[in-house]
Amino acid sequence: MSSLATVLVVCGGDDPASDALAGLPAGAWVIAADGGIAHAFALGLPVHEAIGDFDSASEAAVERVRASGGRVVRYPVAKDATDLELALTAAVARSPEEVVVIGGHGGRFDHWIANALLLAAPRFAGPRIEARMGAATVTVIRSGAPVALAGHPGDLVSLLPVHGPAQGVATGGLLYPLVGEDLPAGTTRGVSNVFTGAEAAVSLSAGVLLAVQPG
Repeated sequence: MSSLATVLVVCGGDDPASDALAGLPAGAWVIAADGGIAHAFALGLPVHEAIGDFDSASEAAVERVRASGGRVVRYPVAKDATDLELALTAAVARSPEEVVVIGGHGGRFDHWIANALLLAAPRFAGPRIEARMGAATVTVIRSGAPVALAGHPGDLVSLLPVHGPAQGVATGGLLYPLVGEDLPAGTTRGVSNVFTGAEAAVSLSAGVLLAVQPG
């Protein structure tokens, strides 16, 4: 399976923001998770792969993927993983440099939490992973892979440790700096920090953070 620079995973649920594709490269490989087929087409994207049980996608949409040469992988409704997990697994299997998830917000709150935690799962540690969930942007930050977050002065960002503590957290370009500090799981210490410029740098020595820019 060939590697790619960017894979887009388009989810179902609420409509994506009109600027959901801002700054993303043209020609990215697109995987639609179930009802994300309709959102991908609405954004003017091709669908190279459609994955899911398709309980929230019309048969007409699925057939449109096939007719355009896309690959359709159908799972039973009674399955052990969500459509997004299946799509993310397929995306990471292509060994891209980055995976950008579009959507995955709205609807049920338990789905939103599960989607956010899924992004930081250890098995997806290869590429840079970002999700654009409505107005919010969620970026996964892992040890050994510092991230530069784009924003504007006054923008909010919350740094949330997931799947355990985040150790040696260091930031730059934020109003409340962290200098090699540890954030235990469940802490609110990293909530509501503020950009002082157009970019913020975040790194850590161990663990995983979700950087949530609420928009």
